[in-house]
Amino acid sequence: MDGITFRIAGPEDVELLLAIPGGLFDEAITAPLAAAFLADPLHRLVLAFDGDLVVGKTSGSILLSPDKPPEFFVNEVDMREAWQRRGVAKAMLALLIAELRAESITDVWIGTEHDNQPARALYRSAGGRVKESVVVYAWEAPGR
Repeated sequence: MDGITFRIAGPEDVELLLAIPGGLFDEAITAPLAAAFLADPLHRLVLAFDGDLVVGKTSGSILLSPDKPPEFFVNEVDMREAWQRRGVAKAMLALLIAELRAESITDVWIGTEHDNQPARALYRSAGGRVKESVVVYAWEAPGR
C-alpha cells in the first residue's frame, strides 16, 4: 500500500468529487447530489488516493431510531481494478469504522449478494461476520 493515502470527504470536497475520473462511481457525479451528500452530517465518504488519483471509495449513512443507538449502513465499497486485493479497501473500512467508533457508533453493517465472493472475502477479512438471521427485501425502480 505504498503511496496510498485516505481522506474522509467533507462539504468542501464537491469539486474534488466532480473531478474524479469515471469508473469508480456507478453513475456520473453531479454537483447538487455531491453537495447534498457531503453537507449531510449523517453521511460519510472515505476516499483512497494513489498520488492524486482516487482509486477507491466507501460510503454510507448513519441510521437514527427513536428507540436505539445510532448504527451505520455501509452503502458501498469500490476499488479501481488495478488496486484491488492490495488491502486498500480493508484499510478504508478500518478507517471508517474507527471514525464511527470515535463517534460512539458501535453497530456497522453492509449487505452483498450471496455470489459476490470478493466482497464477502473483504468483509470477513475486515472483521465482519455473516448474520444469517437477516433477510433483505427491495423495492426497485421500474426497469432496473
